[in-house]
Amino acid sequence: MSMFCYQCQETAKNEGCTIKGVCGKSEDVSNLQDLLVYILKEISVYSLKVKEAGVENVEERVGPFIMEALFATVTNVNFDESNFINLIREALELREEIKEEFLNAYQQTNNKKFKGDLPEMATWYSDKVEEFYQKGEEVGILQTEDEDVRSLRELMIYGLKGIAAYGNHAYILDHEDSEIYSFLVEGLAATTDDSLSVDDLVGMVMKTGEIGVKTMALLDEANTSNYGNPEPTEVNIGVKDRPGILISGHDLKDLKELLEQTEGKGVDIYTHGEMLPANSYPEFKKYSHFAGNYGNSWWLQKDEFDKFNGPILMTTNCLVPPKESYRDRVYTTGVVGFPDVKHIPDRKEGEAKDFSAIIEHALKCEPPQELENGTIPGGFAHEAVLSVADKVIEAVKNGDIKRFVVMAGCDGRHKSRDYYTEVAKKLPEDAVILTAGCAKYRYNKLNLGDINGIPRVLDAGQCNDSYSLVVIAQKLAEAFELDDINELPISYDIAWYEQKAVTVLLALLSLGVKGIRLGPSLPAFVSDNVLKVLVEKFDIKPAGDVTEDVEAMMAGQ
Repeated sequence: MSMFCYQCQETAKNEGCTIKGVCGKSEDVSNLQDLLVYILKEISVYSLKVKEAGVENVEERVGPFIMEALFATVTNVNFDESNFINLIREALELREEIKEEFLNAYQQTNNKKFKGDLPEMATWYSDKVEEFYQKGEEVGILQTEDEDVRSLRELMIYGLKGIAAYGNHAYILDHEDSEIYSFLVEGLAATTDDSLSVDDLVGMVMKTGEIGVKTMALLDEANTSNYGNPEPTEVNIGVKDRPGILISGHDLKDLKELLEQTEGKGVDIYTHGEMLPANSYPEFKKYSHFAGNYGNSWWLQKDEFDKFNGPILMTTNCLVPPKESYRDRVYTTGVVGFPDVKHIPDRKEGEAKDFSAIIEHALKCEPPQELENGTIPGGFAHEAVLSVADKVIEAVKNGDIKRFVVMAGCDGRHKSRDYYTEVAKKLPEDAVILTAGCAKYRYNKLNLGDINGIPRVLDAGQCNDSYSLVVIAQKLAEAFELDDINELPISYDIAWYEQKAVTVLLALLSLGVKGIRLGPSLPAFVSDNVLKVLVEKFDIKPAGDVTEDVEAMMAGQ
């Protein structure tokens, strides 16, 4: 086969993409991504050896690059071969630098040259692009023959990719944690160690979840310290009569700089997809030309981007290969890339990104075509919910709220995702949905009402804001004087699509959450034996029949 990828929920036949990615990536891009991850493992192997040789702070030097490179391999982020060729070159250069440090440190410490064994990935090198393609075909997922070992290694790598994405967002906002860098190195290197048992790998997977919690907490601190705590907000979903720029993805710093540079220019700014929660941050609300949210989840962008009329800025995933009808209006930035699409370069040190090109483009465009009108609620992150915790606790004690159902995670194209809409409709009126991520678009426009003034859909924000749901659950457990979070009247019905959702899942498992329903299908990369371990230890179960699942959740099952 020319490629093999099964890292997202929509992988072909729930087995693996072997010709072209369902996401749209080519076999060459897939193989280059595999090679890039392979070299990141090389860097990690040497980084650990440098550390063992007594050199300090090596993880802090390689960590930011590892984060950025891993982020680029997340589903629907980057489809451009040239971007990955450049990243591979950078990775090889960094690998050689760290390798030389190790050899020098070893010789100084031991008074002799290093002659030990190193994995092949720690010695392979080429400066020829054609050999990148060839090597990429050789170092993919299936190189690990044991299915269970492969399953656990990939589960950890996908968790690391999510950590890298969240950590990269925090890094851009000047928030770092050396423990996160250290674990990225430790985790990647562990996937090259054939001496690790299945039990050892399970332990590493659980630690991936622990670091996932730490990373989401770091990003939460980065976002709120810069832009304030999200507050309950009715977000406009209609349009105005001026030209607009549509911003999608997750990067709040890009939004901030775009708002600053468009102020007074006659251009309105609209959010799309996972950028919707930005409408609830106090810092962004002060801009009068911040017009609201346009459209829905990422997979609908081919229709919605056509109708927007103005330029679209993709700051992170989730980019769907653009149609010719609007491709000239798409701009990428950061780690996002697509062939023959305009790219806005990264910031120079101490300066903002230059959005002048997209602003000039917008001024030549017609206003957006209206898709819908009205408002939708948002802004129920941990601070907002905890500010009314007394009302929530009282409603639970009075029996007005019987159950909280966490329906966080991702949205996607499959018809099977109608399941989440139907669950929302069928949940009784004394159930409250806690959500984060684009899964919300399956039910956030339903008129589900409220309970004693508490909306029945509490939207905490982006997928990384699943951390808020953890904080809320922990605080409720404290309020009810419970030792175990699983004793709360909370059920988990999680939708997954890509690797950041894997990080969220592992984070929940690391906190001891049990009984999670996962859908719309179980991951293809989880082998039968690994699934058995997850079921036995954490009672993970597949999403099933809507009526039966609702009845079971309301009964605490």
